[in-house]
Amino acid sequence: MDIGSKIRELRILNGLTQEELADRSELSKGFISQLENDVTSPSISTLEDILQCLGMTISEFFSKDDEPPQTVFGEEDYFEKIDEELGNTTNWIIPNAQKNIMEPIRLSLRAGGSTYPDNPHEGEEFGYVLKGEIVIVLGKERYKAKAGESFYYTPDRKHYIISKKGAEILWVSAPPSF
Repeated sequence: MDIGSKIRELRILNGLTQEELADRSELSKGFISQLENDVTSPSISTLEDILQCLGMTISEFFSKDDEPPQTVFGEEDYFEKIDEELGNTTNWIIPNAQKNIMEPIRLSLRAGGSTYPDNPHEGEEFGYVLKGEIVIVLGKERYKAKAGESFYYTPDRKHYIISKKGAEILWVSAPPSF
């Protein structure tokens, strides 16, 4: 199997540039380029990280294409990223969502936690507050949402979410942007 060309194919199918895949997998763009051109080989751990960002497991990567797609996902399928600096934990709850029309995540914010301020981009964002209370910052405006409430906006301004006491939300971006 030609691992590099298959990763390139998956990256393109997911609509990602080499730089975007490198950022998501916390690798360098140069490494992704070398990997796709079969100049280098990834460790198992690195391959798992890359494939997670492409919405695929190692077993799916090496399996035949005639298997039906996974429909139900559990904790063992989730990919978690902890950002100590911003005080948040992101769980990608649908591993292959990067290639879909929408991408849901579960976001946990510690007391005083926030998301990284995101620049304006195309699409739509929807969220549902599972626990706690958040403030959605859209440009110069601020909106509060508490447990049991939802939010929706077009991300046409700089935007981020903060929580004074901590919160957990289900957040969906279309097209994928997390």
